[in-house]
Amino acid sequence: MHRIAPCAPYLPRRASDTNKYDYGRVLIVGGCVGYTGAPTLCARAALRCGAGLVSVGVPEAIYAVTAVKNDEAMPFPLPSAEGKLAHDALPILLERLQKSDVCVLGPGLGRSDALTTLVHAVVTQSGTPLVLDADALFAVAQDVAVLDRARAPIVLTPHDGEFARLAGPGGTGRAEAASDFAVRHGCTVVRKGPETVCAFPDGDAAVLRAGNPGMAKGGSGDVLAGMLGALLCQMPARDAVQTAVWLHGRAGDLCAGRMGEYAMNPTDVIAALPEVTKPIIR
Repeated sequence: MHRIAPCAPYLPRRASDTNKYDYGRVLIVGGCVGYTGAPTLCARAALRCGAGLVSVGVPEAIYAVTAVKNDEAMPFPLPSAEGKLAHDALPILLERLQKSDVCVLGPGLGRSDALTTLVHAVVTQSGTPLVLDADALFAVAQDVAVLDRARAPIVLTPHDGEFARLAGPGGTGRAEAASDFAVRHGCTVVRKGPETVCAFPDGDAAVLRAGNPGMAKGGSGDVLAGMLGALLCQMPARDAVQTAVWLHGRAGDLCAGRMGEYAMNPTDVIAALPEVTKPIIR
């Protein structure tokens, strides 16, 4: 594996003659009964990272709740069954994907055979880059060969448990295993943890040391997924991935310093993003 140092985090300066369509159309798909917060956290993080337009597709069973939670993002209902997305949602999703620059699939999605089929269909039919998070990773783990049939670039965001489900047990180190998986399946792997590994399909990898145990709470991954979706619309992919991971960890560290690791929450991390994004614009 050819090792690279993490890139210096940066955000591109915005030109004065631009509009919302110049900064990316992010589609977030997820949520189910009992998990209404995940897609909203993802959407709020994407907006804080400068996405021009953020749409949130959720099962119609939770649409009313999601609509109340979102002002800047644009929720819309999708066909559902038993509180989760139904396979009938696929044609609508494929149409929406054609009008989007990046799709984040998985926050709060839930698990079922129908959802596994839906995720596999999106992976193999989408021409839009995908960030696969949470339950979308569970669906892919049922047959990781689906990644080899993907039409568009894919970023996976597993923690160590999810990575083990995807790759199986292995004796190599965290970075080496992530890089090997990324190369074999032609995807980017963001292996989350105290030292987050960003592994790319060409064999390069970087380890970023940012963040703290206060971020070990439900919702933290949803925030990172939204940040990744937003920055992938606005920067070269390799820079976007590493900058998103750094910003997420740095915002978490600010929160830990102010309120302690016990009291901080994912919403606090989102609120801290302006302070960490402003100094790195260039």
